[in-house]
Amino acid sequence: MQPFRYIRAHDNQAAIRAAGTNEAKFIAGGTNMLDLMKLNIENPKQVIDINKLSLYKIEELENGGIRIGALVKNSDLAYHPTIIKKYPVLSEAILAGASPQLRNMATTGGNLMQRTRCPYFYDTDFACNKRMPGSGCAAISGFNRMNAVLGTSDKCIATHPSDMCVAMAALGAIIHIQGIKGTRAISFADFHLLPGQTPNIEHNLHQDELITHVEIPALSFANKSHYLKVRDRASYEFALTSAAVALDVEGGKIKGARIALGGVGTKPWRTIAAEQALIGAPANAQTYRKAADIALAGAKPFKDNAFKIELAKRTLVRALKTAEGMS
Repeated sequence: MQPFRYIRAHDNQAAIRAAGTNEAKFIAGGTNMLDLMKLNIENPKQVIDINKLSLYKIEELENGGIRIGALVKNSDLAYHPTIIKKYPVLSEAILAGASPQLRNMATTGGNLMQRTRCPYFYDTDFACNKRMPGSGCAAISGFNRMNAVLGTSDKCIATHPSDMCVAMAALGAIIHIQGIKGTRAISFADFHLLPGQTPNIEHNLHQDELITHVEIPALSFANKSHYLKVRDRASYEFALTSAAVALDVEGGKIKGARIALGGVGTKPWRTIAAEQALIGAPANAQTYRKAADIALAGAKPFKDNAFKIELAKRTLVRALKTAEGMS
């Protein structure tokens, strides 16, 4: 770990002003940032502690949605009565991630900014375009069992690690940001970026901007939602595949659907084409399998992770069956 200057911000504007250079980083729970600093992957010259900011509220909105402060702890969000009742997919996704100790520290905003767990990103002896642009991607020719099959490029095949973000993608969350030039809102689909030719640029957030809260819009069937995670062990493990779904079924027909996949994409992977294929169709295994085939149609396997494509399809079908039973 390299020496750095520590600042404790007491309001949003002070935090934003202090973040004006590329050598500054915000820190809240530190569950990802501290690891990266210890391994010399992140070397900020200035660390801005934002834990004193007033961003801890979970509030129901008049329009039926919910507002989640950026500093809300993952545990507090997962166990909040409104989240459990109205957005079970979000509660389930958070509780499927990390460990109780980490969830007690990790924040909503920090989870959005979480970086990949690709082993080649974490090992500075290997080439990684995320860590060192232009150096190459060791994962493409290396051991890539855990890497992505959707949204990859010839520069990067790293998987996005978050469970919470998969649920938020399915729910169509909106990320609210404050910066030097004012405030703005970004749809969840536009926040995380595909690697393309610049995998080191991972999100649509400027250096002098701070995530203040996340809004989950009203969705009439969000209470009929489910998160299913398939992993190598029962806890404290990243997803091989996962699916966040919501399903509105009436009279045996599907009226509304939301689908997002995790463990297979370079970003949280919402698949609108698969959602549209479900609308008006009968709620049965054949329909779900057709949607799963559409969701994975663009998948590109690598030498160690081809199994993920079929596994992701089966994960999605099972998740949809579970959500159907909630309707």
